[in-house]
Amino acid sequence: MLIAFNKPYGVLSQFTDRSVPPRPTLAGFGLPPGVYAAGRLDADSEGLLLLTDDGALAHRLSDPRHKQPKTYWVQVEGTPDGQQLAQLRTGILLNDGPTQPAHAEVIPAPDLWPRDPPVRFRKTVPDAWLELTITEGRNRQVRRMTAAVGLPTLRLVRAGIGPYRVSGLAPGTWRVV
Repeated sequence: MLIAFNKPYGVLSQFTDRSVPPRPTLAGFGLPPGVYAAGRLDADSEGLLLLTDDGALAHRLSDPRHKQPKTYWVQVEGTPDGQQLAQLRTGILLNDGPTQPAHAEVIPAPDLWPRDPPVRFRKTVPDAWLELTITEGRNRQVRRMTAAVGLPTLRLVRAGIGPYRVSGLAPGTWRVV
């Protein structure tokens, strides 16, 4: 079984949390028993999370050696210029090594659900949306890449993994694919 889930902001990509007080987890969304996340999505990121009860499928979806493209919509602080986009497209040197080249383009603001809490709006600081597609999955990679080129991430939504998309799913809802 493969499930597409629209993970809300603030929810952990796991079913339990031992912190005090406990944080929201996947356990609160009525997912079928026996499934687990194929990969991770940080608590402060939103969007598509795939879950499965098939270990081999989970490995194919999440292992970087299989190069599943992951597409993100990234709201950044600032106005991206050609040099910043070129850096993202050729790869960024991060503290854990260089990234693979990414597909990066400026896009119109996507039609998304409201985020709770909302992204802080500042009249004097412009923002923009990027579509960024990567084939790796390092810890907080997209946030680190945009920050490295001078475009701090304000909101991060995973729109797709391979052929699977978050389209049509409200936050906290899921469907079998």
